[in-house]
Formats: sequence, structure tokens, C-alpha cells
Amino acid sequence: MAGSRGAGVRRVSIIEAMVIDMNEAQVRTLEQVRLVVAGTQALEFRRAEDDEGRYGWIEQVLRRFEYRRLGRADKGAVLAYLQHLSGYSRAQLTRLVSRWMHGKPLVKNYRRPEHAFARRYTAADVALLAEVDRAMGTLSGPATACVLRRQRDVFKDARFERLGDVSVGHLYNLRNSAPYRAQRVVLTKTRPTRGVDIGVRKAPAPEGRPGFIRIDSVHQGDLDGIKGLYHINAVDCVTQWEVVATVQTISEAHLLPVIEQMLEQFPFEILGFHADNGSEYVNHRVAKMLDKLKVEFTRSRPRHSNDNGLAETKNGAKGHAGAPSWPFAQGVRLCAHPAAPRHALQHLLRRVPQPVPELPPAVPVRHRQDRPQEARPHQTRIPAPGRDDAAG
Repeated sequence: MAGSRGAGVRRVSIIEAMVIDMNEAQVRTLEQVRLVVAGTQALEFRRAEDDEGRYGWIEQVLRRFEYRRLGRADKGAVLAYLQHLSGYSRAQLTRLVSRWMHGKPLVKNYRRPEHAFARRYTAADVALLAEVDRAMGTLSGPATACVLRRQRDVFKDARFERLGDVSVGHLYNLRNSAPYRAQRVVLTKTRPTRGVDIGVRKAPAPEGRPGFIRIDSVHQGDLDGIKGLYHINAVDCVTQWEVVATVQTISEAHLLPVIEQMLEQFPFEILGFHADNGSEYVNHRVAKMLDKLKVEFTRSRPRHSNDNGLAETKNGAKGHAGAPSWPFAQGVRLCAHPAAPRHALQHLLRRVPQPVPELPPAVPVRHRQDRPQEARPHQTRIPAPGRDDAAG
């Protein structure tokens, strides 16, 4: 692969003060290889334009330096020499040398086969199909095939001689080909599906005000194949006043009256109602009832598991019923028991964590506690209208 001086000769030289000017075939030692790589050795070399010529030159260099017997450092110098003169990347050279080390010929594995199938539809046919789709607005496959056939048979257009016989399946293959997509790219805006417009997807924002309820339902469990009951747990965000009810099923016929009774048992005005995305709460009947009460309806957001975490962590309502599972018949009698006295007694005795208020930075003394403060729900300090803070 060595060449003489003349047109198209590539001179590799960095230091002009060198006296030696040598041909690539004269590079025989590893010291000369390192000088060429470092740019301190002038060298005449004409690189082949095609890959077959470069592959042949690489094989000559590997045999010349007996690459298989070299050490690690010397192999790195030869690879750098090949990369410097061949123009290939280090990764490609590593693959070529590995193939040569295993005794495989350095040829392209992705070249066209000698006996390839002839293409029936040319690039001109693909461009013509793109023009038809652009004019007709990309019709369906059968409709487009009919248009192409009519252009050939009825209007005697010689350009559609081959496209007139295209099948519907191969028509879509042509549309998915790279030449077609390069000529015609169809960009459409995303069409969002019409979701449920009931409630607002956001977390409740009570801002220290009571009346923002989080609600969730939990199944009691089945017993001997008999369907159990469902417990509805509603908790206030600020005071953590909790109301638990039991229903036979979570259908609208049983659940809607129970929700109304639960909201009436809270000792303050209901301002917000937050639930998960279950259909027992996200339906038009519940939304209509909350709209009548002027209550804001919010529901959990996607990928925000803590939006309804307060109610879910208090789903110990099964233990309140006093049995691991209640059959349906006994559940009917249980649902008939009044729940208001039990809830009042529960809130007089149960202690729940309360948020620790922080004083403004201007106050020199700040009292903080490592353990959270606890108080009974009826003892929670609730801001009263007209003043910043008042005892509830």
C-alpha cells in the first residue's frame, strides 16, 4: 500500500526539523511506529479510498509486525498506528484485529448478497405513492390501492404501471419504508382522551382549617365463602376527627345515604371531600350531593400515593367492628346500629398526633419537642373566625 510522491500523497508530519523522510513500507520497527504516532517522524502514505483496500493494508501491517507475538504495550502502539493512518475508530480496529486473530478474513459482513432478489417497486414508485397520499390525504389501504389501479386502467397513466398491481399489505410496507418517510412525514397533535370530569385531581389544602375530609373504604373480608362487609373511614385533615361506618356493599344505593350521615356527624362545617379514584366515590350522584352542600370535591393524583394517605393509614376500621369478618346477615343488623354515640366516646378517649406550631423567627425563644405533640380530637386548637388562634 505504499506509494511514491505525487498528487494525492498524504504527508504525516508535525515537527518540520526532521531529516528522515520515509515510505510507509519502510516502517519495520516498533520504535519507528511510536515516532510516527507521536508525529516526530515524517511519513509518506497514500490511504486507499475503499474499505477492501484498507482491510488488505491492515492485514499486511499485522503480519509485518507479527502482532500475535507482541506484548500488551507493543500491541497498543500498533493499534494506535493503524488508527492514525487508516481513519477507522479504535472500536472498529479492535473488531477487525480480533477477527484477524481468529483467522477470519477481513471482509464486510453486511455487503449485498451476490444473488439478491430484484426489487419490484423502485424509488420512483415510492415517491409517486407519497405524492398520491399527499394529494388524497392518506386514505386507507384498500382505497389507495383502488386509486392507483384506476390511474393505470382508467386514466392510462404509465407511471402507475407497477403500483396498479400493489397489494394492500405491501402498500403499507411501502408506507413504512425509509424512502417514503423521508419524503412524507405526517405529524399530528396528541389527542387526549376525554377523562372523567368529576372532582379535581389535587391534594387537599386545609391550611389549618377543619372540615377537609379524606375518605376511604376497606373490605372486612370473606368468611367461608360468604361476602363480608365494607367499612367507610372518613378523617378530618386537621383535627383528625374520625367517623367510621359500615355498609353491605359499596354500590350507590347503599353508600350514598351513609356518606350523607357521616358528613352530618362531624362537629364542624364540611369544606372539602377527598377520595381516591374508586367508582364508589367518583360518580355523578356523589358529585351532585357534594355540589349541593357546597363542598369541594378532590381526588388523588396519579403517581402521588400520599394524597389519601391519612385515611389509608387509619383503615383499622375492621378492628372497630370487633370481629375479623362479619357475614352479610349480621352486617345488616350492624349497619342499623346508631354510630354517633360510639364516635363521640371514641373522640373523647383517643389521642392523635398534632402538628407542632413554630414561632416566628423574631421570637428569641423557640420550644421544640422531639416527640410529636398529642391531643384528643376535641382538644385540637382550631382557628376561629376573626382571630388568629383559638381553643377548640
